[in-house]
Amino acid sequence: MNITIKYFGQLTDITHLEEETLEFGGTYVYELLETLYRKYNTLKTKDFQVAQNQELVDKKTKITGHEIALLPPFAGG
Repeated sequence: MNITIKYFGQLTDITHLEEETLEFGGTYVYELLETLYRKYNTLKTKDFQVAQNQELVDKKTKITGHEIALLPPFAGG
Protein backbone atom coordinates (compact mmCIF):
# COMPACT_ATOMS: atom_id res chain seq x y z
CA MET A 1 0.00 0.00 0.00
CA ASN A 2 1.11 3.56 -0.61
CA ILE A 3 1.41 5.69 2.51
CA THR A 4 1.95 9.43 2.61
CA ILE A 5 4.35 10.46 5.35
CA LYS A 6 4.25 14.09 6.50
CA TYR A 7 7.19 15.55 8.41
CA PHE A 8 7.03 18.60 10.65
CA GLY A 9 9.45 20.88 12.46
CA GLN A 10 13.00 19.62 12.95
CA LEU A 11 12.11 16.37 11.18
CA THR A 12 11.99 18.22 7.86
CA ASP A 13 15.63 19.18 8.47
CA ILE A 14 16.53 15.49 8.72
CA THR A 15 14.54 14.24 5.74
CA HIS A 16 14.80 17.40 3.61
CA LEU A 17 11.14 16.76 2.83
CA GLU A 18 7.79 17.96 4.11
CA GLU A 19 6.02 14.96 2.60
CA GLU A 20 6.75 11.76 0.73
CA THR A 21 4.85 8.71 -0.46
CA LEU A 22 6.25 5.27 0.27
CA GLU A 23 5.27 1.79 -0.84
CA PHE A 24 4.82 -0.05 2.47
CA GLY A 25 4.16 -3.76 2.86
CA GLY A 26 4.01 -3.90 6.66
CA THR A 27 1.13 -3.78 9.10
CA TYR A 28 2.09 -1.75 12.16
CA VAL A 29 3.42 1.72 12.90
CA TYR A 30 6.62 0.31 14.44
CA GLU A 31 7.36 -1.49 11.14
CA LEU A 32 6.96 1.74 9.23
CA LEU A 33 9.23 3.51 11.71
CA GLU A 34 11.92 0.86 11.23
CA THR A 35 11.72 1.50 7.49
CA LEU A 36 12.09 5.23 8.05
CA TYR A 37 14.97 4.73 10.50
CA ARG A 38 16.85 2.78 7.83
CA LYS A 39 16.26 5.58 5.35
CA TYR A 40 16.89 8.47 7.79
CA ASN A 41 19.16 7.12 10.53
CA THR A 42 19.10 10.38 12.53
CA LEU A 43 15.34 9.97 13.13
CA LYS A 44 16.23 7.36 15.77
CA THR A 45 17.69 10.09 17.97
CA LYS A 46 14.68 12.42 17.78
CA ASP A 47 11.62 12.53 19.98
CA PHE A 48 8.35 12.65 18.04
CA GLN A 49 4.79 11.38 18.06
CA VAL A 50 3.01 9.59 15.26
CA ALA A 51 -0.43 10.52 13.98
CA GLN A 52 -2.52 8.41 11.63
CA ASN A 53 -5.28 10.25 9.79
CA GLN A 54 -4.85 13.19 12.20
CA GLU A 55 -5.12 11.12 15.42
CA LEU A 56 -2.17 10.33 17.68
CA VAL A 57 -1.32 6.62 17.77
CA ASP A 58 1.29 4.43 19.45
CA LYS A 59 3.88 2.23 17.76
CA LYS A 60 1.78 -0.94 18.12
CA THR A 61 -1.13 0.54 16.17
CA LYS A 62 -2.16 -1.20 12.98
CA ILE A 63 -1.86 1.03 9.93
CA THR A 64 -5.32 1.48 8.49
CA GLY A 65 -4.97 4.86 6.83
CA HIS A 66 -2.93 6.29 4.07
CA GLU A 67 -1.58 9.35 5.90
CA ILE A 68 1.00 9.27 8.68
CA ALA A 69 2.43 12.40 10.27
CA LEU A 70 5.57 12.57 12.39
CA LEU A 71 5.18 15.35 14.95
CA PRO A 72 8.07 16.66 17.03
CA PRO A 73 7.33 18.19 20.45
CA PHE A 74 5.61 21.57 20.17
CA ALA A 75 6.13 24.42 22.59
CA GLY A 76 3.27 26.72 23.25
CA GLY A 77 2.12 29.38 25.55
